[in-house]
Amino acid sequence: MRFPHLALAVVMVPVMAALVVAGGRALKGSESTVTVDQIDPGADTISQAGTDAGSDEPATSAIPAPAAAQPKTVVHSRAIDPDVVAPPELPTGELERVEPREPLSKLALAMPPKPKMPDDWNGTKLFQPVATAAGLIEAKGYSVAVSGIDVVPQGETCTTDGKSWPCGIRARTAFRAFLRGRAVVCTVPPEGGRDRIAAECRIGKQDVGQWLVDNGWARAAKGGPYVEAGEKAQSAKKGIFGSAPNLAGISAVPAAPAPAPQAPGSILEEVDGTLKPADQPAPAE
Repeated sequence: MRFPHLALAVVMVPVMAALVVAGGRALKGSESTVTVDQIDPGADTISQAGTDAGSDEPATSAIPAPAAAQPKTVVHSRAIDPDVVAPPELPTGELERVEPREPLSKLALAMPPKPKMPDDWNGTKLFQPVATAAGLIEAKGYSVAVSGIDVVPQGETCTTDGKSWPCGIRARTAFRAFLRGRAVVCTVPPEGGRDRIAAECRIGKQDVGQWLVDNGWARAAKGGPYVEAGEKAQSAKKGIFGSAPNLAGISAVPAAPAPAPQAPGSILEEVDGTLKPADQPAPAE
């Protein structure tokens, strides 16, 4: 059974090779035909005409020469000068000023939103305020300068009747006594930066700035709401506008008590205010 199949396979190999060769020749012939068809027929006509006429000119002499390219004229929108850079000169007669167009939306005219405070907000409470100067308050991380006054610096010195006295420290002491144990309400934002803020402050219904100016512990700012009160305090010579405080009735600071005598044989002794073990004598032999 296998021998006939093997013989048939041997016979079919040359047949297939012959078919492949014949197909290749057929394809090659078709390509040559296409190549001949693609030749420009006009060239054959010109070549044949030249041969029939018997002229000595080459066949390509009948082809017209291409026309010379005309140079293009470049038109610039303005005069170009490499040394001068300037906008083009426009005639003023052709210009017309028109009104600006309307905004595309009302959102373009909107202002940035303002921080919204609660409806019942009338200030921020600052507990345990500390006066660093007459008119300066620090509390809850805020540094507030009472508005409407000129703060009296701590180191300011006033001269009255030829006598100088530390009015800045005296004003700060009076302001500290006024704030002691009381919460201050100032018009500062509940949350915000910690830079110094000028704001109105009050304790209960008492205006802090008004109290400072009325008692002469601060000067009224020019154009502020306390100008009239400041003039009255200065006329009455209150606070920093008055004379130096009379310290005659204040007793002097008592001297430090003398150290208690040490008992003989004490094992402790006082050195620079501290009790330390004393050197003990050597035991008798």
